[in-house]
Amino acid sequence: MLKNDLLLRVARKENVERPPVWLMRQAGRILPEYRALREKVNGFKNLVENPDLVCEVTLQPVRALGVDAAILFSDILVIPEAMGLPYQMVESKGPWFEQTIDTPADINRLHLANPGADLSFVTDGISLIKKELNNEIPLIGFAGAPWTIFSYMIEGKGSKTFSKARTFYISILKLPINYCN
Repeated sequence: MLKNDLLLRVARKENVERPPVWLMRQAGRILPEYRALREKVNGFKNLVENPDLVCEVTLQPVRALGVDAAILFSDILVIPEAMGLPYQMVESKGPWFEQTIDTPADINRLHLANPGADLSFVTDGISLIKKELNNEIPLIGFAGAPWTIFSYMIEGKGSKTFSKARTFYISILKLPINYCN
């Protein structure tokens, strides 16, 4: 039983004494302790792929801000990487895929990720976080929308127009454009 289940009670549509507080990018740039840790780690992916650091970054805002839920520190692009499409996090530019999905054959070369094997840094991080939280507050996660992840895998980077992804979706997969919106 959680000591602070405010967020869960709201999710169940129960009456609560106040709205729960959590911030989507809790671990982000606002915390000096995050920035200090980030300077010690060689690259964002080394931070995301280390269960001990995932735990630490997840817990920093809990300690500093007293939020009602911890948010798992991770990245949506660990999924394509676990499927065999690695990415780099380029400083001041964002994610970049050296290889992209250009044909249906490229899709067929991907493999179904096994969380215990391919994403063990995430599952191990979750175990550490849950132990450290000691039933104080809930741990919540997040997911990238399928279109977002698909677009990164096709475009190779972030995009404002998604033109390559839309073209692939329509001409290669033969799906109507209204699925893209």
